[in-house]
Amino acid sequence: MYKLDLPIDHKEAAAIERRRKLEEDRKSRIFNPKFRTIGVDPEALEQQHRDRSQREELEKRREHAFAADAVRSDKLSMLLQQRQERDIRELNMAMNDFRTLHQQPQGRREWDLYDPRCGIASLQKFDGEDLNMENRLRYQQDQTRDWALRQMDDKKRAQEDMEKANRLYELKMRELDQRASELARAEDECRRAISMATSDYNRSLSNEKAIKEAVKRQQEEDDKLTDIQNQLNSDLLTENPAVATSAFGPHRVVPDRWKGMSPEQLEEIRKQQKIQAEEAERRRMEEMQREHQWDEIRKAQARQAMLLERQSGRQRKEVDRDLSDINRRLAYEQQSYNQHLEKEVYTNPPTAAYFMQFNTTTR
Repeated sequence: MYKLDLPIDHKEAAAIERRRKLEEDRKSRIFNPKFRTIGVDPEALEQQHRDRSQREELEKRREHAFAADAVRSDKLSMLLQQRQERDIRELNMAMNDFRTLHQQPQGRREWDLYDPRCGIASLQKFDGEDLNMENRLRYQQDQTRDWALRQMDDKKRAQEDMEKANRLYELKMRELDQRASELARAEDECRRAISMATSDYNRSLSNEKAIKEAVKRQQEEDDKLTDIQNQLNSDLLTENPAVATSAFGPHRVVPDRWKGMSPEQLEEIRKQQKIQAEEAERRRMEEMQREHQWDEIRKAQARQAMLLERQSGRQRKEVDRDLSDINRRLAYEQQSYNQHLEKEVYTNPPTAAYFMQFNTTTR
């Protein structure tokens, strides 16, 4: 009989238990999607590291900028404070100088009351007391008398000036009236002279205009007769062919003077037309001959193209027949290969138990 009651090796059992526990911990880490770290993306980690470094660098620059701005603000505030203190100090110095120069104690209104040189009984004048009343009244009376005398003199002088101005105004008005009457008489005489001169001038203008119109009518009659005579004797009506010759050459004519071609010119034109017709007929015959030659060439080319097309059709049919044979052979080989795979290679298809063994261990 087999001996089954062998003693248990505790060391080996502990190692097996330890490996089983490690395997369970490994399963919990691998099969749990929350803690699984299989498949690390180094590019993403490197990009995260670069982004973090850029953010730290940007934050450091921002802190440096804020620090520099704070230092600049502190310097500006210190400069402003120093300027304000200097302005206050200068203002106080200016105020002290003003008080020293313009606000002395002896210049105050109450200096007499606080004069250390005078005691309590040394007052010279009380409020409401008029010590110079007699002199003031005498001065006021003299001043009133002088004002009255001066007003009387001004009134008398103004009255004399008014009388003198009235006399001068009367004399001036008389002189102006006399001058106005003289100017009116002179204006009437001038108006009559101008009217007479205008009448004489208009009369002379009328006579001159009548003479000019008569001379003009006579000139127009003479011009008409001269024009009629010139038209009757002109080259236009006489149809002189010499006047139609152009100054640019004998082969050119003046269109507004040309009366038509001469019989010699017409005969020359007919000859040239006949020569041109013969030349055109010759060119037409040559063109017809060339067209006939080209038709023969095109027919030959068409026959050659038809022969080439038939030959290429025969070659294409042979190629199609060979291609069909190759396709049938390949189809037979493919079918034989598939049958070989199904009958000899794929003889042991996987069952469900084969797929159930995956994801059951970490190894």
